[in-house]
Amino acid sequence: MRKKFLLIPLVIVLVTALIFGGCAKPAEEVPEEILIGCITSLTGPLAGAGGGSSWGLKAAVDDINKQGGVYVEEYGTKLPLKVVLVDSESTPAKFGTLAEDLILREDVDVITAAFEPPDFVAPLAVVAERYKVPHVSGAGPMEAWLGLRNEITPPWKYTWAMGFSITTPAPPGDFRADNPGYLVMDNWLSALGAYADETNKKVGAFAEDDPDGRGWYLGYTARASEEGYDICGLDEQLGLVPPATTDFTPLIQDWIDYDCDIIWGCSSAPFYGTLARQFNMMGFQPKMVFAAKSALFYTDIAAWGGDIPLGVSIEWWWNPEIKDSFGVGGTTPQSLYERYHEATGEPLNQFIGVGYCVAQVIADAVERAGTLDKDEINNALGETDLMTIYHRIVFDKEDQWHRCPISFGQWQKVDKPEVWEAKIVFSYHDFIPVTGEFLFPIPYE
Repeated sequence: MRKKFLLIPLVIVLVTALIFGGCAKPAEEVPEEILIGCITSLTGPLAGAGGGSSWGLKAAVDDINKQGGVYVEEYGTKLPLKVVLVDSESTPAKFGTLAEDLILREDVDVITAAFEPPDFVAPLAVVAERYKVPHVSGAGPMEAWLGLRNEITPPWKYTWAMGFSITTPAPPGDFRADNPGYLVMDNWLSALGAYADETNKKVGAFAEDDPDGRGWYLGYTARASEEGYDICGLDEQLGLVPPATTDFTPLIQDWIDYDCDIIWGCSSAPFYGTLARQFNMMGFQPKMVFAAKSALFYTDIAAWGGDIPLGVSIEWWWNPEIKDSFGVGGTTPQSLYERYHEATGEPLNQFIGVGYCVAQVIADAVERAGTLDKDEINNALGETDLMTIYHRIVFDKEDQWHRCPISFGQWQKVDKPEVWEAKIVFSYHDFIPVTGEFLFPIPYE
C-alpha cells in the first residue's frame, strides 16, 4: 500500500510536466535558423534592381538578428534569419532551376526574389507552388504580373507579390481605392497636367515586346488615349519592338514626322540609352520623356553618357525622405540609405527600401504564424497589415498583390560628385514629400 501512495505524487508530477511542457520541442528539434532563399540579378543588365533589393533584404535581416531574431511560438524562442543568396545573372530561365535547388538542397523556409520583373519572378512562383513554399517578391507592374498569374489554373496561392499598378485601381473598401498615388498613370497625367496645354499632346510610345513591356504599353497607351493624348501609330502598336532592337531610326523618324512632343515608354536601361543616343543623332528633342524602368538607377542613367539623363522622368518607388515608415531597431529610411552609401560608396539605389520591406514582411508572417510550417506562414502572409520602411503593407487576398505607393521623379543635374539626382517633382502622398521643381520643357543644351 505504501508503494502505491508513493506513486501518486510521481504521477501528478509527470502529468503536470506533460500539460505544461507538451508543446515544447526537444532541444535537438529546434532549428538553428530560419532560411530565406533569395534568387536575384547580381550581375547582368538588371543588377541595379537585384543588387539594391538584395542589399536591403540582408540589411533588414541584420537588424532583426540584432534584436535576437524572430520569435517562433512553436519552439518558445527566437530564431535568427539567414539569407541564402544566388545570382540569376539577369536570366529569367534560371529562376526556376535555382528555386528548386534552394528548396530541395537548402530546405529554405521562405523564398524571394526581393525585386525582379514579372517574367523573372514567374518561374520562381511556379516552383514555389509545386513544393508549397511561401514566396514573397516585388514584381511590378500589377497588370503584367496578373497577366502571368491568371494564365495558371488555379492561380498561384503560395506567391505574394508587391509593386505598383499602371491603371488598375484597388478594389472598393481598400484603403488605397480612392488614392491616385498608387497608380502610375494618374501620377504621370497629374505631373504633366500643368504643362499639357504647352504640348500638342502627341505621344511616341515605346516598349520592349516582352511580358513586362507589353503590359506597360497596352496599359498606358489605352489610358492616355482616353485622356485626350494622341498616340503615334497606336493601331499598329508602333514602338512595341523586340528587346534586341538596336536600330531605332525608322521609329524615331515616324515620331518626328508625327511631331511628337512627348515620349513615354518602358524598357531596360541599355535599350533606352541606345534609343536616346539616336534621338541626338537625328536632332529629335521631345519636350518630355518618361522612361519607366529604364531610369531607375544612377549607375544605369550615368552609363548613357553626355546629358542624355537630363529631364528624363521615372516612376519613383522609395527614397530616404519617405515619412511614417519604420525599419527595425531604430533604422529609418535615411539611416538605411546612409548605411548603403557607406558600405558601397554608391549613390541612392531606391530598391534597398523594397528589399528591406520584403524581409520585414517575411519576419512578421513567421512570427504571427508561430511556426515554420509552410502552410501556416502562407496563411499569415494573407493577413499582413504592417508598417514597414516602405510604409503600410496589405495584400489584396484575391490577387495576392500589394500596391506600393509611388511618386513621380525626374533626373536633374546637381552640384555633387554624382552629377545626377532624381528629384521628386510630384507626389500625391503627404508621406512622400516633393524635393524639386519639374523641368519643363527639357532644357536641352
